[in-house]
Amino acid sequence: MALTAEPGKKPRGTGIPYRVIFSVFLLILVISCDGSAATVQAYIGETIPLSGYMYSSQTAYLFLTGPNLPANGVALDNINNRADQGGFTEVSVDGNNHWTYNWYTGSIGGRLDAGTYTIWVVDGPNDLSNLNQADYSTISVSLNTPGLGSAIASTSPGSTGITAEVSGSTTTPIEVPGSLEINAIPDNTSVTVNGIYRGHTPLTIDGLSPGTYLVNFSRFNYYTLATKAPVEPGITTQVNGTLKLMTGTLVITTNPEGAQIVLDGVNVSMSPVTRTGLSVGSHIINATLAGYIPAEVQVSVIPDQSVNSTIQLNKTASLIPGNLTPLPVPVTIGACTGAIILFAVFRRRT
Repeated sequence: MALTAEPGKKPRGTGIPYRVIFSVFLLILVISCDGSAATVQAYIGETIPLSGYMYSSQTAYLFLTGPNLPANGVALDNINNRADQGGFTEVSVDGNNHWTYNWYTGSIGGRLDAGTYTIWVVDGPNDLSNLNQADYSTISVSLNTPGLGSAIASTSPGSTGITAEVSGSTTTPIEVPGSLEINAIPDNTSVTVNGIYRGHTPLTIDGLSPGTYLVNFSRFNYYTLATKAPVEPGITTQVNGTLKLMTGTLVITTNPEGAQIVLDGVNVSMSPVTRTGLSVGSHIINATLAGYIPAEVQVSVIPDQSVNSTIQLNKTASLIPGNLTPLPVPVTIGACTGAIILFAVFRRRT
């Protein structure tokens, strides 16, 4: 059953023939549309076919009013175009005084909220505040988000010679896909969506059916991250993830204690020392202590664990023997006496 608006405004112009035609036309519409209202299985994101007849103009001017929209209406194809600023959806009327328009309810310069809307079909560029000198008809549409219910469309009395309808008694739901735009810190992070590997970030996935998706981020030496992302018809949802480095603890001791510790080229402190929050993987430790040979070791930090590293320091080798055997006293005295005699002889000759 077609939903047809009924004429109800005062007709413009005069003349008996016009009144007669109008009266017959009014009677036919009242009989055919009495109490008409149909449930249409359409949701936000679907395309609703609209049509009607217009006898007073070669162009049908369509605009929309409803929840969170400007009071005087907006264009059907772009809700940013205000009707009171000339923003209309203009539809041509054919030689049979018939017009048609497919209204896409998805992303039209913005997203419509669930609720009841009114489509105004006018024979001139007149917004809601300026309809007293215009012929028009209306369609009332109640839209819901996918999965929450259907859309109910009905018509209300309009002006002379103008009709508007939702073509057919029902419409078949049209699934409009959405997209996910996925980014991560750091870049080049692996991504799975609903358990299926989809590539590395930055990543855009198109053609997704509306619904909720589980997005997992993973990267070597980083903790995994999981988040849920809603996909809406005709809309690109941005998903951003910041991964956290896996860390562990390192306890450094030396034998003997008190050595200066340098970790990965950075001075730390004197041993023993404990460092927390270190990135997982290999680290270089340098230990120096006066009188001991410097030492360098490599150690691996394990995620969420404490690793102990003990460095054994060795003494530096001495250039002077540590234990000398004393010479006998007579030998020592004789050596000294001989040295004195040689000095005296050498001096006299000089």
